[in-house]
Amino acid sequence: MIMNKKLIIIDSNAIIHRAYHALPKLTTKKGELVNAVYGFLLFFFKAVKEFSPSYIAAVFDFPAPTFRKEKYDLYKANREKAPEELYGQFPIVKNILESFGVRIFEKRGFEADDLIGTISKKISKENPEIENIILTGDYDALQLVDGNTKVYTFKRGVKDAVLYGIKEVKDKYEGLAPEQLPDFKALRGDPSDNIPGVFGIGEKTAIGLIKKFGSLENVYESMEDIKESVKEKLAKHKDEAFLSKELAKICENAPLDFELKNCEWKGYNKKEGIEKLENYEFYSLAEKIKKENNNFTLF
Repeated sequence: MIMNKKLIIIDSNAIIHRAYHALPKLTTKKGELVNAVYGFLLFFFKAVKEFSPSYIAAVFDFPAPTFRKEKYDLYKANREKAPEELYGQFPIVKNILESFGVRIFEKRGFEADDLIGTISKKISKENPEIENIILTGDYDALQLVDGNTKVYTFKRGVKDAVLYGIKEVKDKYEGLAPEQLPDFKALRGDPSDNIPGVFGIGEKTAIGLIKKFGSLENVYESMEDIKESVKEKLAKHKDEAFLSKELAKICENAPLDFELKNCEWKGYNKKEGIEKLENYEFYSLAEKIKKENNNFTLF
């Protein structure tokens, strides 16, 4: 099937965080810090130019505990609280996106990844002629990659990016398919999210087990075929392994009111968009839009 229309789904929180840490402090004359906003917009504009989307949706984390926190109180407990100067930039990003006509989604009890999973799988099922392009700042969404979905993420800084399809995911994880990544994390764990995994099992062993047996469930059904030292670790930490898979697996059926037609991208709203950009002193970006037709060069 030829897919000539694209839906860009923006993992806004991840991109804003990445931009904040990648770029030096940038403030307006009023003293507002806007480095994360600027980095976000660079990546957003770059993706719009690269993919010429027909639809765009931006998702955000809802500022409240999620169902994962209810399952495992230590989920993400190792993360330091982000500074207020970062949180203060989220409303600015939302404000600018809305001025461009981009629809924003968030849901209490769910992370942005869960909304991305829900939207991408809904589109793959109902509109298979449309390709999903997930914009993100981390690798969690790689498990969602399939024949209809790719992930576009930073390579380094905020200027270089890489597009992950099925082949690229397999290359990165030594042959594991995207849908096997939650099984891999169930064994290996994920320190960035404080997902425990199986203590004592590293990346190489985790990949080897999932490649050989296919899934976490199959690993535990095939214990007689696993060497004794690894079998002992698996047996001792079975509960942690299955909990870790639950934590790592992105939800694909969040109760989200999503209609594709409401996310149609009609190009930059020049008047309002330019006003917003100039208000935050992004004059060079405003000039690009004035000259646009989506053919401007940012880098």
